[in-house]
Amino acid sequence: MKRLYFLTALLIWVGCKEQKEIKEQITSEAIPNVNLIADKIANLKDSKNKEVMVVAHRGDWRNAPENSIQAIQNCIDMGVDMVEIDIRETEDGHLVLMHDETIDRTTTGKGAVKEWTLDSLRTLRLKDGLGVPTPHGIPTLEEALRTTKDKILVNLDKSYPIFDKCFQIVKTTGTLDQVVIKGTKTRAEVEQEFGAYLDQVYFMPIIRLKKDSDQIVTDYVKSRKPVAFEFIVSNDTLGLDSYFSQIRKEGSGVWVNSLWPHLSGGHDDEKAAMDINTYQWYIDNNVDIIQTDRPKLLLEFLRSKNLHK
Repeated sequence: MKRLYFLTALLIWVGCKEQKEIKEQITSEAIPNVNLIADKIANLKDSKNKEVMVVAHRGDWRNAPENSIQAIQNCIDMGVDMVEIDIRETEDGHLVLMHDETIDRTTTGKGAVKEWTLDSLRTLRLKDGLGVPTPHGIPTLEEALRTTKDKILVNLDKSYPIFDKCFQIVKTTGTLDQVVIKGTKTRAEVEQEFGAYLDQVYFMPIIRLKKDSDQIVTDYVKSRKPVAFEFIVSNDTLGLDSYFSQIRKEGSGVWVNSLWPHLSGGHDDEKAAMDINTYQWYIDNNVDIIQTDRPKLLLEFLRSKNLHK
């Protein structure tokens, strides 16, 4: 009888231990996602943080079709902070991911996005960077945001004119605190056209460095301080380090694109592919957000400098 009691107690203990382990495993898998997006949001808001944020342009398009779900998922898996995707509206009012006004370059179809219904677009396949058809289909904005939820920040490009529709989907998917909108407008223009949403999503002004850029930046900083400014740096201008440093001290981050030479004074991704230390220019000039076409390479560089987790 004692042996029976012992075996029963042992089985109960083992069962409880297994349940505890399963519960701990589920919790440990769930919590990192929550912490992950919380860390990314906190970093976006903290312009004085030394960690540099990485934004993947159109997703990881070198290893999956641009603006595809797989291109987004690749970014999540490699630890990218933000993914940039492009939004277009179909003939029947649905929002899909597509950079160009037409579908010719990136899909097996032809014509303008606005001339196709969502159902008809569903019959097409996305092409890879070489123009070869793949098994991947065209995602909707909702599908993309559900993929990113609680995992990665999102920049909705091409969305400014249709953001009222984008906003409803962002709200429905519960990703308001993950979405960044950008525009080349002045503060007054943005408040007039976009005012209803400014307190609910992150808006980032795009500034081309020129004579009146200081005035535009100063006006934003004094009246409606953004989480960051995106700067177009046509030339490797002297004094950028102190200028960007001051902006960050005042509470806004500094975003510069490494995509092409004319956006970053010649310090672009293709140059970095030959010499990874090309990216040091961004660090030396106090840039804390970099949008790239080579997210894996940039992450490798930043992690080697202890500037990214």
